[in-house]
Amino acid sequence: MNKQRKGLITFGKIGVKLGIPSTILGNDDKKNAEENSSLTGFGTFGRLESKSNTDNDTFDDTEILEADIETQNMQGVMGFGGFGKKAKQFDVDELVHQVSKAARENKVAVEAATEKLGPLSLQTADTKSTDSEDDGSSDDELIGPPIPKELSHLGQSSSGEQPAGGNTKTTTKDEVNQSDSDDSDDDESIDPRDNIPSSHEVSLLHGSKAVVAVAADPAGARLATGSVDYEVRFWDFSGMDATLQSFRTLQPCENHPISALQYSTTGDVILVISGTSQAKVLDRDGFEVAECVKGDQYIADMARTKGHTASLNSGCWHPRQRNEFLTCSQDSTCRLWDVEKTMQHKAIIKCRAHNGLKTVPTACGYSRDGNLVACACVDGSIQMWDHRKMFVNTTMLLRGAHQPGNDISCIAFSHLGSLLATRSCDDSLKLWDLRAFKEPVHTVTDLFSRYSSTDCMFSPDDSMVITGESVRKGETNGRLLFYYTKNFELAKEITVTNSHVIKTVWHPKLNQLFVGCGNGVVKVYYDNNRSLRGAKLCVVKTRRKVKQMEIVAAQQILTPHALPMFRQEKPKSIRKQIERDRQDPMKSHRPDLPISSGQGGRVASSGGTLSSYVIRNLGLSKRVEDDQDPREAILRFAKDAA
Repeated sequence: MNKQRKGLITFGKIGVKLGIPSTILGNDDKKNAEENSSLTGFGTFGRLESKSNTDNDTFDDTEILEADIETQNMQGVMGFGGFGKKAKQFDVDELVHQVSKAARENKVAVEAATEKLGPLSLQTADTKSTDSEDDGSSDDELIGPPIPKELSHLGQSSSGEQPAGGNTKTTTKDEVNQSDSDDSDDDESIDPRDNIPSSHEVSLLHGSKAVVAVAADPAGARLATGSVDYEVRFWDFSGMDATLQSFRTLQPCENHPISALQYSTTGDVILVISGTSQAKVLDRDGFEVAECVKGDQYIADMARTKGHTASLNSGCWHPRQRNEFLTCSQDSTCRLWDVEKTMQHKAIIKCRAHNGLKTVPTACGYSRDGNLVACACVDGSIQMWDHRKMFVNTTMLLRGAHQPGNDISCIAFSHLGSLLATRSCDDSLKLWDLRAFKEPVHTVTDLFSRYSSTDCMFSPDDSMVITGESVRKGETNGRLLFYYTKNFELAKEITVTNSHVIKTVWHPKLNQLFVGCGNGVVKVYYDNNRSLRGAKLCVVKTRRKVKQMEIVAAQQILTPHALPMFRQEKPKSIRKQIERDRQDPMKSHRPDLPISSGQGGRVASSGGTLSSYVIRNLGLSKRVEDDQDPREAILRFAKDAA
């Protein structure tokens, strides 16, 4: 075997030829080697001097030739054709020519097949592309039962196919955009008034006095109503029948009128705000869960008291934190509470007027995200604090939002959180934009409000603002008014009853309206097509039949010839029966009469027992008189002592 020659080892610009005899090297290589060795001994780390291109080419060819000879010798020894795959070389022009030729042939074949099959095999290009994109790996076979003949034309129209013999319609991008714009126009053309559920109504009788508080749980299964007659009633829609009777009535705060009711976000408890200074939390069945502590009335600084010291005005739950609720009172404070720690408030907010003095908050509430705490005061101002910070300085403050001296009965945030609606006893309804909070966006006046709990609210889609109107002198009916949010034009009005309209709740899940009136009636408005459950469940239920109790009277058998031991007594009058019982010594046993002297073992002077007689006599015999001479008393026992 011939001794293999090792090639050139290179390190970038440094090259060393190892194991190659000088006889094999050419003259040029020897010359280069001598020059390199004279410089560095094995190469150079600096810049190489410029050499002719001829020398470089000769050196490269020699290197490649030696590497190929070495590779071939190694392949022969190892017994295989090569050490790896070589990169394939392609002719780009030839490949392009082949692809174009195959495309022309496929196009001709498809056209020929289409002419043979006819128009039934045609499908729109958009349908094919959509199907290929959505279901790239789906099979062409039909899965499931065949479509009925009556519905075949509907399936063809929905899938974009035309019946046999018809023309094929290709849906273009412009047509798709046009259809989308038509759908959007249809959505915009829907009037919000059509969404108001007012086709049917049901009346729930709470009592004879005004219903000033109405609350529905988030699920829409129960309704709670409160009145100035101190009562709270619970209504269960799934358990009621056509008689529409409440399943529970209670007075949670005794002789205090109810001001506000609200279910928590989870619906397991309900907050009760009354005329007292202590708010209560009840469960779904009306049993007390917690009661807030009452503050000390003799402390001037309200921050040092644990609770409210005056009657409550309003209250509500936090929209995100299930255990936190807010109350406002006549003591000029708003307090935040925790259901599990009601012995002291969680935080306190002091409301101040423009002169720095106290002002009474009449309504309070949270924003939809719970980051803002807002209250409306009797001086006509609206004050807001950031819930994430200390309640010292207001985040947003607006003086003169309503006329001073008139209670702002309600403050409501929109579902999006950018709008605010306020209702006041100055007969006005105002809409505010929190992004520009200096002036109202819209205002409606001449809306009479008799009760300080008349509220306002937004529709579930924020397209309308709803409020109630009280009955003036000379008028006959109270109205429920709907105003557009965009321009505050009157969208619709509903004549409710011949009394005041105070409280309104539009449940988003049920799509039903609950309206509390001044005559003790709660009106429920719903739509057969748009509303769900709620009052629709109990209206169709018939009243349960009362189970009749059948009693079989005892029959008397007359047997005049029966023996005395089997003879039944004849029925007698009650008077004769009493006289006969009086003659019987066992039935008419007379108790012992009081005695004045001892007889029959009973001693009158010392009680009714012997022991009491003995004790009394011993006490009399041993009694020592106060005016007795001590010397004489001692000498009385001298003889016995001797």
